[in-house]
Order: sequence, then C-alpha cells, then structure tokens
Amino acid sequence: MPHPESQSGDSAGPKPRRRGVNVDGMLLLDKPDGMTSNQALQITKRLLNARKAGHTGSLDPIATGLLPLCFGETTRAAGLFLGADKTYRVRIRFGLDTDTGDREGKALRESPVAFTEQQLFDALQQFRGRIKQIPPMFSALKRDGRPLYKLARKGISVEREAREVTVYNLTVEKWRGDLLDLTLSCSRGFYLRALARDLGEALGCGAHVSELRRTAVGDFSVQDAVSVAQLEALDAPAGRRRLLLPTERAVAHLPEVGVPDNIAALLCRGRPVRVESAAEDGLVRVSSPGGGFLGLADLAGGKITPRRLFHRPRPPRR
Repeated sequence: MPHPESQSGDSAGPKPRRRGVNVDGMLLLDKPDGMTSNQALQITKRLLNARKAGHTGSLDPIATGLLPLCFGETTRAAGLFLGADKTYRVRIRFGLDTDTGDREGKALRESPVAFTEQQLFDALQQFRGRIKQIPPMFSALKRDGRPLYKLARKGISVEREAREVTVYNLTVEKWRGDLLDLTLSCSRGFYLRALARDLGEALGCGAHVSELRRTAVGDFSVQDAVSVAQLEALDAPAGRRRLLLPTERAVAHLPEVGVPDNIAALLCRGRPVRVESAAEDGLVRVSSPGGGFLGLADLAGGKITPRRLFHRPRPPRR
C-alpha cells in the first residue's frame, strides 16, 4: 500500500517542505535478506529522491527477492498487486518449531527427523490445489483493529479462521535429511511459514522456514529486478529513475480497451461511457489516440466506469 509522508508541526507556523520530487513509475527491487519491506522502500525512495512511494505487499525480513515498488501516481495501482499470484523458492528445516515459523523465531520444540521419502511426498500432496490454511499469529492480519503480530509478541494467541488459498504448483527441488528445498506458485493470502508449520506437524517432527526467495509477482520476474547495491552504484537520482517502468507497464496484464478522444474526455470527467469491446467484464486499462494510456476502469455490460485515471487526453488540434 502507498506510504505517503505525513505532515507534522505547529499549525500556526509554516508547514515543512516535503522532500523529494514528483516521480512516477514502478521499480522492481530485489530485496536483500535482513531488511524489512518498509526499510527497502525508504532506502529506494531516498536513492531516487522521490516524494511519494509505496510497496505492493510486504516480504518477511528473512525473505529476499522481488518487491515491486510504486512511485508517485503509480502508487494508485499498488493495490492490484496484493491479489497477484506469486512464486517462491523456500528452504524448510525440519526438527524445530519456532514461534514465528521462521529461523528468526524463538525455539519452541525440537523433535527427531525420521520420516521416509514416501511419507514426505504423501504429506506434500495435501498442500497442492485449493486448501484451507490457518494464518500464523506472526502476521499483519488484524483482530479488533490490532495486528496479530503485536499480540503474538506479548505471548497472546487467538483463534484464527482457516482461509481458502490455492497452490498451483509445488515441486521438490532437493531433500537431504532435515532440509527440504521447494519451488511453488500460490495465490494471495498463502503463508510459507504456515506451510512449514503444517508440513512439520504432518510429519511429526516440526519445521520452520530457514530461507525464502520470491521469484515472481504476477507477470514480473526477479530476473528483471535490481538490487539496492546496483542502485547505489549509479551516480545520481536521475540515472536511477531511468530504471523505472511506466505506470502502463505495471498494469499491462489487464485487457486494454481503446476509446476515441471525445469518449475519453467524458471518461476523464468521471462519467461512465458505453464502448464496443471484446474484453471480458472486469478491470481494464483504457487508452485513446490523443492521450495514450489513461488509466483503469471497470467494464460491465458494454459500459466502462473510471476507477483510477492517470492521464487526460490532449485536446484535438483545431
């Protein structure tokens, strides 16, 4: 979600100037281990000297990999990525449960690791397809307005309702004793730490996530991402900003609906308009000859209603 800087200070005095310049676009960042998503966002924001920025869904501090960051007007599209499918590489260590479900947590219980290969593959089968999963206590989900992780830090555990999630692909890459390497693609709301917890329980030995890397979000791949070190190696913010993807590229996975400039002008005034389009009903990106990419709209029954508009069409020449 976007994290615009807040204003503070005495209302009677002059308001402090907001730092940075207006920068629009998306940056694909390869987040390093040990850094929170917000720390990565703030560092990148400083390196680009950008005024407004937001991430598209956080990664755990131990996780590395793809973290799409949005700047300026593109932050208005950041919410689209919260529901995107994601792909990970994860290493699970058996024989130890932790309170967080990963290597940074406090050890809770150690158990011998004594399952067979067949037992492992049988256990993994129950985590493929549409499944029910109970979110971990150490998560940003809220109970009565309070994040669960704040309760968990106080030693408080509350009942969580199981949620339906989907695992599209789950492949064993390597298994050696107490370590298991997996690749998997999953839907929104899936927790790798919950997978480790449940798999360890199914095999009777406990487990936690020891390494995690996100390799894809929707149509974006970590292979196209840049690291913080690569950004720092560039001389100036202007050079770093050349790595930004335009807003239109951030929503390129949505079907496109083209409209004439006169219809685009009505749309940009907030009016629903009728269009002829072969696209299926749902969220679409809208463009016009004079304005190019305009923004996002909802298509239903041959009518589009503006949702997020970024540009206005240029008036026709007389």
